[in-house]
Amino acid sequence: MSLCDRCGLPISTPSDAAAAAYREGLDLMLSAWPGAAAALEQAIAADPGFALPHMALGRVLATYGQLDAARAQAATARRLVAQRGTERERSHVAAMALAVEGRSADACERALAHLDSWPGDASVLSLLLGAYGLLAFSGRADHDQARVDVCERVAPHYGDDWWFLGYRGWSHIENGSVNAGRAMVERSLAMRRANANTAHAFSHALFEQGAAEEADTFLAGWLPIYDRAGWLHAHLFWHRALLALERDDAAGALAIYRDRIQPRVASAAPMAVLADSASLLWRLGLYGHAAPNDAWDDVAHLAGRHFSAPGLPFAEVHVAFVAAATGDRAGLEARVDAWERRLADAALPHAAVAVVICRAIAAFAEGDHARCAAILEPAAAEVVRIGGSHAQREVVEDLLLVALMKGGASARAAALLDRRLHRRPSSRDARWRAVLPA
Repeated sequence: MSLCDRCGLPISTPSDAAAAAYREGLDLMLSAWPGAAAALEQAIAADPGFALPHMALGRVLATYGQLDAARAQAATARRLVAQRGTERERSHVAAMALAVEGRSADACERALAHLDSWPGDASVLSLLLGAYGLLAFSGRADHDQARVDVCERVAPHYGDDWWFLGYRGWSHIENGSVNAGRAMVERSLAMRRANANTAHAFSHALFEQGAAEEADTFLAGWLPIYDRAGWLHAHLFWHRALLALERDDAAGALAIYRDRIQPRVASAAPMAVLADSASLLWRLGLYGHAAPNDAWDDVAHLAGRHFSAPGLPFAEVHVAFVAAATGDRAGLEARVDAWERRLADAALPHAAVAVVICRAIAAFAEGDHARCAAILEPAAAEVVRIGGSHAQREVVEDLLLVALMKGGASARAAALLDRRLHRRPSSRDARWRAVLPA
């Protein structure tokens, strides 16, 4: 009888030890929990010719930004699966390897095709989901709906699987069905509390419901079980820092930033660290609080080291925040010009909106708030194309809102605040709305 993976799919190893370690590694990987790499290395040691743990290890390494090592594992998996692998395993490795190699559009297409034949392959499905998944970064304006569609299509193959419930719930939360998504996420957490992905999804549900106090209480109680080595550790503290800003506690937010989020202490991949750090520091300024220069200097060093050339539009927007905050106007203009030369690339449908956002950031930094609003307001509905989550993209909407208020467009700022407050309660938005004309 064939051995199986965590979802019951046959795997081509004769080793019980390799199969057990592989299943453990997948569970740890899918819960964003420390120890996944060690478990997968145990699987490799038990059966060096087994391709799948090499591929999963490549995915884990990529999650932490160790791209050269990740690509080496992907290459090994490609070689091994050609020698000893089933049709499903060859397709699995092809989709996973394309993602690790940075060929996102090809990986997305291959993953969707793979799921047509093997819908219960959680590792491949996971490529498509999440704020940094292939669908989120595809440039599609409907990526929130696309994730729901994929989850609902494969749902009969997962039942009450704790991992699937968490991501299915998160997908519904981001797509506007917050109550239904929250219920799924809570069921997932009840089954496996040591699951950072689902704790993250629950934080988003509470964010969308405007339940700031409940969110802070949950994170304060849950985070002590999550080691700093977890790749979502800094990001979950980023959520706590946002909650501090919601209370207008800038000192508390900055203390969290220094202790848990800044580049020198975070363990996540460079893009995640860049996004958390730059967006939080930028928000401090938008909300009327000064971010220390040394904090910006550290993020600028990270951006210069890992993002020296234009790349993913989501990252580019955060590089623009850094350049604007540190006075690097020439660098920001050069990056935007480089992006404009790439606008004809059909594989980058999100490049145009990234250029708009970056131009608006530059105008805001120059103190031309009216021009910032004029640039950004017509493109507001397209910002979703850059990917990330609602909570992450809200910094762009905050930029527009503050530009409208400072640029004298009080009526338009009030209308935007009314729409936001209708969507979810926010004490900060309520404070802003109170100072604007009715």
